[in-house]
Amino acid sequence: MGNCQGSLPKTTKPLTRELKEKLQRPIIVFIIGGPGSGKRSQSSRLADKYDFYHVAVGELLRAEASRPTGRGKAIRDILLKGALVPSGYILELMTDHMLKANNVKGFFVEGFPREIHQAKLFEEVVGRTPNIVIVFDCSTETMIQRLLLRSQRGERVDDHERIVRQRLETHYTLCEPVLAHYLQKGLLRNILGEEAPDIVFTKCCSIVDEVIKAVTSAA
Repeated sequence: MGNCQGSLPKTTKPLTRELKEKLQRPIIVFIIGGPGSGKRSQSSRLADKYDFYHVAVGELLRAEASRPTGRGKAIRDILLKGALVPSGYILELMTDHMLKANNVKGFFVEGFPREIHQAKLFEEVVGRTPNIVIVFDCSTETMIQRLLLRSQRGERVDDHERIVRQRLETHYTLCEPVLAHYLQKGLLRNILGEEAPDIVFTKCCSIVDEVIKAVTSAA
């Protein structure tokens, strides 16, 4: 992915016991899917409904990329190539953000993990798996149309067609091992992201309600 990643850590150390304990009790839901699959709007809506903390990994990275620092430039260069930021840096950024939230019932973590090393590194660093992983299935054609429309509205600098296609290629290349990992653990739930937003939301709520019920029963 080039030398622009040189200053970004590829791995990171496990959290201390005290910090791990802070992330053991809250419900953690990973919401993954290709760019343009609808995960951003649905994650935000779900967070509002359940009063969970919304962690949007892509937004955190874009905020860091906007900073006038060497690290900010490195992240910006990676994003503009449609490539992946190293896992260690993403884990540090994400867990720091989660640990700043106090008295949280749960987290909706959007856009993570994007590759298998991220999934396994999360388990090593935090000392647990998510409670459930919701994946939005969406056709390539639909995602491209949605992203190009978003580009026309000027919402994202990385929504130009060349970058869109590179992001999709990266997603499909790295996605299958992630899905297999969580399927094996019995944590994967699929949602058809091409359905109407209200239908998608209702189906996501059914999954989250199931998780909340299971956690409450086990407490």
